Amino acid sequence: QVQLVESGGGLVQAGGSLRLSCAASGRTFRSYAMGWFRQAPGKEREFVGSIRRVGEIRYYADSAKGRFTISRDNAKNTVYLQMNSLKPEDTAVYYCASASGPTSYDYWGQGTQVTVSS
Repeated sequence: QVQLVESGGGLVQAGGSLRLSCAASGRTFRSYAMGWFRQAPGKEREFVGSIRRVGEIRYYADSAKGRFTISRDNAKNTVYLQMNSLKPEDTAVYYCASASGPTSYDYWGQGTQVTVSS
């Protein structure tokens, strides 16, 4: 059974930083791309970024470019989301997901809350 467990969320002031972690188990981690998504209250879930399984190729939403960095440690079965220069509009529940295809994801974590105060 595949499990994804996010951690690292919390309350931070605008301009601050957080690093989210997502620990994976139940499948060969290095064989799958991983993604980060977020959902703010009253809004649909949106893509934040992803990292391919090979070559560390990354993709980011425009809202994340230049501020967020995705990385992975295949030895630890963990993917990270480093978030810098946080803004109140980054407030959301952040989810990691394991990809089943180029733009599809089949397993999701339970989410971790990020709150950015102004």
